[in-house]
Amino acid sequence: MNRSTRALVFIVLSVGALWGCTTQTPNPDTRERVTESDQTEADRRARVRMELASGYYARGQFETALDEVKLALAVKPDLPEAYNLRGLIYQSLGDDRLAEDNFKRALQLNPRDPDTMHNYGWFLCQSRRMPEAFAQLQQAIATPRYSGAPRSLMALGVCQARTGAYAEAERNLTRSYELDASSPVTAFNLADVLYRRGDFERARFYIGRVNAVPEYSNAQTLWLAARIENKMGNVRGARDYGRQLRARFPQSPESMAFERGRYDD
Repeated sequence: MNRSTRALVFIVLSVGALWGCTTQTPNPDTRERVTESDQTEADRRARVRMELASGYYARGQFETALDEVKLALAVKPDLPEAYNLRGLIYQSLGDDRLAEDNFKRALQLNPRDPDTMHNYGWFLCQSRRMPEAFAQLQQAIATPRYSGAPRSLMALGVCQARTGAYAEAERNLTRSYELDASSPVTAFNLADVLYRRGDFERARFYIGRVNAVPEYSNAQTLWLAARIENKMGNVRGARDYGRQLRARFPQSPESMAFERGRYDD
C-alpha cells in the first residue's frame, strides 16, 4: 500500500481495566463482589504500580512504564493486566518476541480477557499474521458485555482491508460506526474502504464528518476527501481540499501527490 492511500489508524490498543479497580469480578468462595476491603496490601501496592505504569505508557515514557510493571509483578507475579501492558510496552519498543510472550502469558492467566485479545490481535495484524489476528479480534468481539467492541470491530475492519477483503471490512467498520459514531478513526477507515469499493457518495459522507472537525482532520483525511471529489467529477471540490492540504501540511506526501495531480496513486 503506497503512502498516499494508506488507511489512517490511530491508536487502537487498550491497557484494559487497571487490576484491582474493578468491582465486577465475583469472589469464587462467597460469590460476593470484590471490593476495596477485600484487597491485600500486596494488591494495593500492585494497583498503584499499574496505575503509574499506565500513565507513563500513555505519555510515551516506555522505559519508565516498564520499570513500574516490573515492580507490580514483583509483588503480584500472576497479574494478567501487567503482562498485557508489558506486551504493549515491548511492542512500542519494537521487541516483537517479548511482546508476544507477554500477551500469551496474559491470556494464559486470564483466557477470557477481551482487552488482551484485542491487543494481541492488533499485534498479530501489525505482524501480518492475519488469520491469527482475525481469530483474536473476533473472539474479543464475541465476549459478552465487552465495552470495547466498537474498537475491536474497527481493528478487524482495518486488518481485513489490508488483505483486500473490502466487503468484510466495510461490514465490520459499519458495525463499529453504528456502535460509536463519534469515532473519527472509524469514520476515516470506513470512508477509505468505501472509496476503494467505488461507493463515492457514502465515502464523501463519512470523510466529511471527520474533516468538519478541525482537530480531527489531517493530511490523510483531506487527501482522501480530495480524491473522492475527483472521482465524483467535482474538480473544484478536489482543488479546495488540495489547497487546505497544501496550506496546512505542505511537506506531507499527500500534499506532494496533490501538486503532481496523482489522485489515483
